[in-house]
Amino acid sequence: MLSKRKLGTQGLEVVEIGLGCMGMSQSYGPADEQESIATIDRALALGCTFLDTAEVYGPFANEELLGRCLRGRRDQVTLATKFGWQINGTERAGLNSRPGHIREAVEGSLRRLGTDHIDLLYQHRVDPAVPIEDVAGAVKELIDAGKVRFFGLSEAGVEVIRRAHAVQPVSALQSEYSLWERNLEQDIIPALRELGIGLVPFSPLGRGFLTGSAPRAEDLPADDFRAASDPRFRGENYDHNMKLADLVRRFAEGKGTTPGQVALAWLLHQGEDIVPIPGTKRRKYLEENLAAADLELSVEDLRALGELIAGHQVSGPRYTPAVMAMVNR
Repeated sequence: MLSKRKLGTQGLEVVEIGLGCMGMSQSYGPADEQESIATIDRALALGCTFLDTAEVYGPFANEELLGRCLRGRRDQVTLATKFGWQINGTERAGLNSRPGHIREAVEGSLRRLGTDHIDLLYQHRVDPAVPIEDVAGAVKELIDAGKVRFFGLSEAGVEVIRRAHAVQPVSALQSEYSLWERNLEQDIIPALRELGIGLVPFSPLGRGFLTGSAPRAEDLPADDFRAASDPRFRGENYDHNMKLADLVRRFAEGKGTTPGQVALAWLLHQGEDIVPIPGTKRRKYLEENLAAADLELSVEDLRALGELIAGHQVSGPRYTPAVMAMVNR
């Protein structure tokens, strides 16, 4: 049974491992809709009720999928979605977090999700053209209107987090964080804990690398996000990083578990304010991921894992320069 964790100090409580739904609609090759629906059904049956989506996934298709799947059982789940893109037809056309556009985006998300409220609404990426105070103020109005319950940010830096939080308290930050991607530890996590903000790590399995089964970029289809936008999967970076994945695999074998479960358990042991959202579109991986909640790691295990990573640094940036430019730090 999954335990509950608090995100922020505003009252948001979710299960300790959520489900990232993006891959059911984009980024990781084609998906079987019936298997995606079965995966959501299985998640709910296993108590995984924290579901993460965004208007831009598809675009729109992912929210529509969840809306169909959750009809008649909306009250069983905590729904998180995101705004922040200008979407023309089916194409992203840059960032747009103007207050009027936020309101329009939320109305669209409510309609597609088949609900009258969004539990956790994130700004998907910080829009440098719009003061974060205006963004937070627009979300505050939506919270006051009952259309949104809690406010979140994604890939935001410390200054933006502080400024937003001063206008409308932020309950959660969503950013990449995992056993092999530790970029948040120096500045972001201390600031979150100072302010009482939870952390929702996406890509907690290193986009599949920490499972030991990730293909190299050159062998992925062109529409796979990792082929186009994640240098860690390409060329010599891949070869170097697979050695790190092998170290985690051998550690997992010694514990009688899987490397993916080790990676998720490591995250859960980093603090009660951390709720990873591993993404999958298949039931078997969902079940494996959720079982990580039962894996206990000792102080010695955590030390050993830390030493593995410290002695074998990840090779390559996590995004291409064009994508990294949208990260607010």
